[in-house]
Amino acid sequence: MNIHDKARELAQAIKGSGEFLQAKEAKQAIDADPDSKRMLDDFRAKQLELQSRLMTGERPAQEEMENMEKLYEVISLNLNIRRLMEAEKRLSVIFEDVQKILGESLQELYK
Repeated sequence: MNIHDKARELAQAIKGSGEFLQAKEAKQAIDADPDSKRMLDDFRAKQLELQSRLMTGERPAQEEMENMEKLYEVISLNLNIRRLMEAEKRLSVIFEDVQKILGESLQELYK
């Protein structure tokens, strides 16, 4: 058994999953709508900047965190953006499950 081949097989299974296909479809709908794309890109840029600051130990002001929550609520009103974010959450659960399964295999080594 080649581990890399199994990893590629898993990647193909993920790409063929309903969760992935739904995310891809929602992303394509967003890309076809310049306003939706701009809204999502703006939100993601702000989100990335905030996450980067958090990773460096900077604690953003409460007002800034509240503004991000409000912005999330506003962009979630866009059906395609909401569909993408929901599909991304489901994909995230799959990745977490896979990571947990892989982590469990390593636990045997350290028993």
